[in-house]
Amino acid sequence: MVNDTVGDFIIRLKNAGMVGNATVSAPYSKLRQAIAEKLKEAGYVSSVNVAEDGKFKKLEVGLRYDKGAHAISGVKRISKPGRRLYSKVTEIHPVKFGKGNMILSTPAGILTDAEAREKRVGGEQLFIIW
Repeated sequence: MVNDTVGDFIIRLKNAGMVGNATVSAPYSKLRQAIAEKLKEAGYVSSVNVAEDGKFKKLEVGLRYDKGAHAISGVKRISKPGRRLYSKVTEIHPVKFGKGNMILSTPAGILTDAEAREKRVGGEQLFIIW
């Protein structure tokens, strides 16, 4: 049983890319699907599909590669189940000088750091990805 579902999901993406897999399969949840869709918009993954596996749903994510290199170089979990980290919009700064993204859970939904600054909304810092 995994207590940190978001951490498990992003590490699955990173590890599958390091070994060269084309797709990653994870148990379905609305939060994971929203994160995967946001990563697709940001250009880190190529496709997001929901598949039925008997009575359970699975989230299948297609990984993106640029000239043989995985699009995800690294990820870092910020807010953890034992320690939630929230930030105001004034505390949200670019990641890796604009080369990475911070994914936040806000009242406006799952957003990247740039979208949160544009919409002037803060929230829980889920993770950073570059």
